[in-house]
Amino acid sequence: MNQAHLHMVFNHFPIIGLFFGTAILLYGILKKQTILINTAYIMFIFCMIMAKATMMTGEGAEEIVEELGISHDIIHEHEELAEKYMKVLYALGLLSIAGLVANSKKHAKASLVSYIVLLLAVAGVVFSKFVGTSGGEIRHTEIREVATNQTNEIEHSEHHNDDH
Repeated sequence: MNQAHLHMVFNHFPIIGLFFGTAILLYGILKKQTILINTAYIMFIFCMIMAKATMMTGEGAEEIVEELGISHDIIHEHEELAEKYMKVLYALGLLSIAGLVANSKKHAKASLVSYIVLLLAVAGVVFSKFVGTSGGEIRHTEIREVATNQTNEIEHSEHHNDDH
């Protein structure tokens, strides 16, 4: 298993885990269930750890795909987004640790922490779409904007020819 393979294995956890963790946190807040809130916090901490593992394999993955002829520009764009996303996940993981401590001590601000974590998690979910898509575009040319525009032009052209 090489760095590119590991990178692809690890990178799904921070995205999918964040999505499910956010849903669990929201439900936990609505139902006032500390166990669910804590479960979400643990998921966010795990997402932070897996995102760090993803970042650690990114350089090796970059070298491998550049050898395959992939443009450095598209890789660099993904790398820049991933570094910003990592900052969101660090903040989310650290706030989740604070939330776990606040909940364990039944601190008066525990509820406030959960709302702040929820807002950050929602922002992370939105941001993860851009990071994930930019990574997918490196090897999946069919999801690139150019491919979508070309498909739309072909479909429009075929539809126009059917009318004649």
